Parts: sequence; structure tokens; C-alpha cells
Amino acid sequence: MARKTATTATTATTATTATTATTTSTTDDALAPVTLAVGQEDLLLDRAVQHVVAAARAADADTDVRELTPDALQPGTLAELTSPSLFAERKVVVVRNSQDLSADTVKDVKAYLSAPAEEITLVLLHAGGPKGKALLDAARKAGAREVACPKMTKPADRLAFVRSEFRGAGRSATPEACQALVDAIGSDLRELASACSQLAADVEGTIDDAVVARYYTGRAEASSFTVADRAVEGRTAEALEALRWSLATGVAPVLITSALSQGVRAIGKLASAPRGMRPGDLARELGMPPWKIDRVRQQMRGWSADGVSAALRAVAEADGAVKGGGDDPGYALEKAVVAVARAARPARRR
Repeated sequence: MARKTATTATTATTATTATTATTTSTTDDALAPVTLAVGQEDLLLDRAVQHVVAAARAADADTDVRELTPDALQPGTLAELTSPSLFAERKVVVVRNSQDLSADTVKDVKAYLSAPAEEITLVLLHAGGPKGKALLDAARKAGAREVACPKMTKPADRLAFVRSEFRGAGRSATPEACQALVDAIGSDLRELASACSQLAADVEGTIDDAVVARYYTGRAEASSFTVADRAVEGRTAEALEALRWSLATGVAPVLITSALSQGVRAIGKLASAPRGMRPGDLARELGMPPWKIDRVRQQMRGWSADGVSAALRAVAEADGAVKGGGDDPGYALEKAVVAVARAARPARRR
């Protein structure tokens, strides 16, 4: 049977599965003989696979996709899956958790890497790190297309992810909206991606923080950063209300003390920054995006150096209490929130 060829480019087909993972090899051909997806972010690993599968099916709608775990990939299995087919069908063979492959199976994979079969795309998902490093090195040496899928542990990484999701959907979202969404949803990348998709589909025009608050009422209010924002603004009653809601909905106390600390420290950093610096230089100096500097500048009115010191001491005491040094984390957090709000501005101390 003659091989079917795609009549259209794969770009449109793969656009919906575009990933924020970074391709680190010299080729970005999704149909390269071997793709190596490295990292522990499950969503990005899945997207790396989806991107390859979409490209393969754009070239041949009848592409056969096989997904295997280490226990299913025994010695000889890969040779069987990649042996020439009578019908010259295209295949995508996905090996998950390849760092856990047995030594004998790793030998099979290494042998295949030296002479990959035509019409076969092998996708190796590897967690990175020392386990299974020999296979990782062999795939890189063989010139595999590599896609980085690192775990997004930093808030800044998740914020960049949200921005990328909206850009990929062809939508405009304000910096405040992106931050509000991260604050509301948290660290789960799948939930963040789902929220971005929902907002992009449902909302016309620019997506702003008011839209995010409307869609995620309760979750946004339960954010540890909402507690911190209200406290550093001196809005005691609202900060306490947000705190109680946060605790009632399961926000970890340690996240609240962390957010309070970040909020107060941001005010201290901006207050001590050299005057007259250009916005871009100031952002780089303080490690904050420009929009956050604008927000902190509004929040810091009325703060003094003594107020920052007192607030940081109160937050440190609460942090020790919620980490086992006290009997009532909720009470410790309330004391810290009140202390921060009182330090914020003389006119708002009541």
C-alpha cells in the first residue's frame, strides 16, 4: 500500500497542542526519529507527546500510537514494535518513565538509537536527574530532539505559563489578571491551563482582573496573597475576613505567612531603592515585574522603616507558630495580620 502524504502543513494541526516546554535541541521537527522529553511537569510531558502525535497524524491519519510503561517494555519489545511493516504504516512509540527501564531494556533502546527505523517516531519521557542517566546521555548523543518539561515551582514560572497560555489562544490578558489567576488557582498547571482555556473561550475583549474575580469568586478571595494585599494596605477588617475564608477553604497557614512576608519585604525593598531610577532598571534591580512595582508603590504609602521592621517581626513570630511553635495557628495568623495592617498606615490603624 502506498504511503499517504499530508496535503497540508502540520502547523494548524499542532497549534492547539503547542506547549510552553522549551525545545533545547537544534531541530524542532516533531517527526524527528527520536524525541526526548525531560522533566517532571506532567502537563508539559503530556503536551510534548500530543505535539508529536498531532504531527504524525497530520502526515498520516492512520498513525499507530503505542504508549508503554517500563514494566510493559521488556527486552525485545521495542524491536518488535519498530520492525518494518508490510503496509509501511507510521508509528509513534511513547515510553513513559524511561528512567525506570531495566538494564536489558536500556541496551535495546540504545541499540535502536544508533539506527532508528523509518516511519517510526520514538518518544522517551525521562524525569531527568541521576536515575537512568545513561539512557539520557545516549539519546542526547544520538541527536534526539529534546524538549524541556521542568517542574514549575516558582510563582514567576507559573505566571509566565499563564501569559503563554493566553498568547497561544490569541487572547490579551492584563498583568493583573494573570497574577489574579495564579493567586486564585495555585500551583496545579492543569487547572491553570483549564482556567485560561475557559476564560479565552467565554470572555470577549481583554481579560482583566475583574473578569478573573467574577469567574473564580471564592478561590481568589481564599488566596494567601489576597490576605497579604489587604493587610499591607492597612485594611484590617478585609484582611481578617480574607484570612478566615482562606483557612476555612483549606489554604495552608504557612502559605499565608509566606505571602505576608513577601508583601512586607516588597514594600521595604521598594522604599530603600535609589530614587530616580528608570522603571525598567528598577524592575531589574528589585527582581519585580513593572506592574508589581506599581502595585507596591500604591501599597507603601504611609509605611515607615520602623513599620516594616515591626511587621516583619510579627510575621516571623506567626511563621514559627504555624510551623509547630504555637498551639493555635489561626490565632497566630490573626495577630500577624492585625500587626501588619496597623503598621501599614497611621490613618488606618483602627
